[in-house]
Amino acid sequence: MTYDNELILISQSYTADEIGNQVPDPENEIETKVLCGIKSTTRDEFYKAALSGLKPEIVFVVHAYEYNGEQKVEFNGELYRVIRTYQTGFEEVELVCEKVTSNG
Repeated sequence: MTYDNELILISQSYTADEIGNQVPDPENEIETKVLCGIKSTTRDEFYKAALSGLKPEIVFVVHAYEYNGEQKVEFNGELYRVIRTYQTGFEEVELVCEKVTSNG
């Protein structure tokens, strides 16, 4: 696998609201640039995910030590949501992602 694409991992930070609940703070998102490889989702995975209302579009392969559970990524100016991760070995993790649309 060649790591010749740039991916931005987006970590979400949280703040307490007026009654102490932890709520996402979009002003304090932490972006980390990493290199990744790209794979396509398989037909089987695509159709099985569609049964659950998910739409996997792309798989990013990153080094496992660079991924810290981020649930949002940005690639080529597009925002994606991580819907599943898969550790392929000691060094790599696959991030199965769906594109985030403008309405959520």
